[in-house]
Amino acid sequence: MAHKKKLVVCLSRFPYPLDKGDKLRAYHQMQQLASIFDVYLICTSDIKISDSNLNVLKEFCKEVWIYKLSPWKIAWNLFLTIFSNKPFQVAYFYQFSIHRKIKKVLQEIQPDFIYSQLIRTSEYVKNYHACSKTLDYMDAFSKGIERRMISKKGITRWVFKQEYHRLINYERQIFEYFEHHTIISEQDRSFIAHPRQKEIAILPNGVSTFNENNYEISKNTDLLFTGNMGYPPNVEAAFFIHQKILPFLPKNTTCLIAGVNPPAALKKLGSKQFHVSGWVEDMGVCYAKSRIFIAPMFIGTGLQNKLLEAMAMGIPCITTTLANKALQATPNMEILIANTSEEFISQITKLQTDPILYAKISKDGQNYVRTNFAWKSCNDTLIELLSK
Repeated sequence: MAHKKKLVVCLSRFPYPLDKGDKLRAYHQMQQLASIFDVYLICTSDIKISDSNLNVLKEFCKEVWIYKLSPWKIAWNLFLTIFSNKPFQVAYFYQFSIHRKIKKVLQEIQPDFIYSQLIRTSEYVKNYHACSKTLDYMDAFSKGIERRMISKKGITRWVFKQEYHRLINYERQIFEYFEHHTIISEQDRSFIAHPRQKEIAILPNGVSTFNENNYEISKNTDLLFTGNMGYPPNVEAAFFIHQKILPFLPKNTTCLIAGVNPPAALKKLGSKQFHVSGWVEDMGVCYAKSRIFIAPMFIGTGLQNKLLEAMAMGIPCITTTLANKALQATPNMEILIANTSEEFISQITKLQTDPILYAKISKDGQNYVRTNFAWKSCNDTLIELLSK
């Protein structure tokens, strides 16, 4: 029996629990890649990883190396980066002492392929030339920072502007160090300022298809929004729901905000009508008990996993034109679009009062994501690319 080829996956965060988009993507990719390759995971982490979480990855990874980021080195690197052209996004996750250890591990493994997720990890492997390397940009960080910069003022706006220009240059320059490149959507690819951007393969996220039949729960929540609440675009969306949407709906309308790390200011708004849950063990429960999913995403980039999951559960979704650019669902058939508070209120009211429309968006949206965003087909594309 032929030996499997060796694949090193390099991540900036340990990919479990699945509370962030990059973790979810890496976890499902490695799970399937392990059937084709011997997968070796190398990752940095700024938190301690529990044995139980580590054991989840050991089920399909041949070996796992976790390198703890030193807080004082993070602070020192960020200070030094002020005087360089490197993005702070990259500097935060890079430490020279870790780089030396990774170089030694790569020499021991002698991988056939390296898959590096996000530009945050690229400094660790960019100069390793003994095998083919693939960089997963995942999102265009530069565009996300540009959108967030608009709402900033004073020194904060200046810092964001500096980071935006650094990211534009870095995303272009790092392209040359890797043989293959992937990104989550056509929209994000268009923001990578490299003359050969069309060579970047589109590799969307798949969807974790919760089986709605496994949840015998009554629909007791009117509106749902989920996501990592430590991520500024999600926080902005949650405040928008509380301030611009909920007050203009009937007083008995309930909304659930579910996701890890909600800021204190958001938790203070919690009430019977507006519930902020924090970490949820089984997100399928939140989807199963909710009638409508709303995602007022006005900043940020990439394909929204929250929309894929909600649609896969048959929940009618309302989101912005920006968020749907990556998803590319058909408005008024598979999804509803709203770009102002008035439009969100109108679309919510339509779904609440028109059972035919509700059933159509539910069924067509579910069929759309289950047909186009299965993890297996997404990962088959990645396996083909890595094997070139």
